[in-house]
Amino acid sequence: MAKSKRTIAKSAAVTKNIEAALASLGTACVAGDNAVAKRSKDHKSFATASKRLSKKRATLIKRKRLAAKRAKASPSGETRKALRSVTKELATTKSQLVKARTVQGVNAVELAALKAAQRRANAYAKAIAQAEKSLEKTAKK
Repeated sequence: MAKSKRTIAKSAAVTKNIEAALASLGTACVAGDNAVAKRSKDHKSFATASKRLSKKRATLIKRKRLAAKRAKASPSGETRKALRSVTKELATTKSQLVKARTVQGVNAVELAALKAAQRRANAYAKAIAQAEKSLEKTAKK
């Protein structure tokens, strides 16, 4: 039987791979922290915009109801014009609100995934730090 010759890994190569992996993990932790901070800030601004548009929509609905009553009570050009302008503004606000909520939802999904990845990377980093600490203690003995 012919055996394939496999090279045995050298200690320097193994150490180099471990150091590269630790550096990659450190980079991932930093990138995750930065991404979560940025996405959280964006989430707050999207939530604020969505809340503002929602309130504006509610007030426009009330204004439209009043304008419709006035137009029905005394149908003049002025009252119909007021109703038309409120209706147009309400449609614009509604479309902006739909867009804002969509963006907010996409950002929320990405933020949740980033937070999960950040927790995972930080947990790995802590576990490796503990393992390094315990390895140092046994080496001293």
